[in-house]
Amino acid sequence: MVTDNPDPTLTGPLHDRFTAKRAEKATRVVVNSVVFRSSGQNLTKRGAYIEMVSRFLEPVLLALAILAIRGRVKR
Repeated sequence: MVTDNPDPTLTGPLHDRFTAKRAEKATRVVVNSVVFRSSGQNLTKRGAYIEMVSRFLEPVLLALAILAIRGRVKR
């Protein structure tokens, strides 16, 4: 069996392909795949950003708690 795959072509003018909405989605996809591990749930934009912020702040708050406990124990 042989299939014929045509070469992909870009359609539409350049200013229609590069929009703020597409750039925001591309940025979200890249950040989720590189920096954060996405939960795999279908979240709203607000939910996705809350998840990203919480994944960043959790280790920071844990480190601050450990430093606070260490400072109390050393005294």
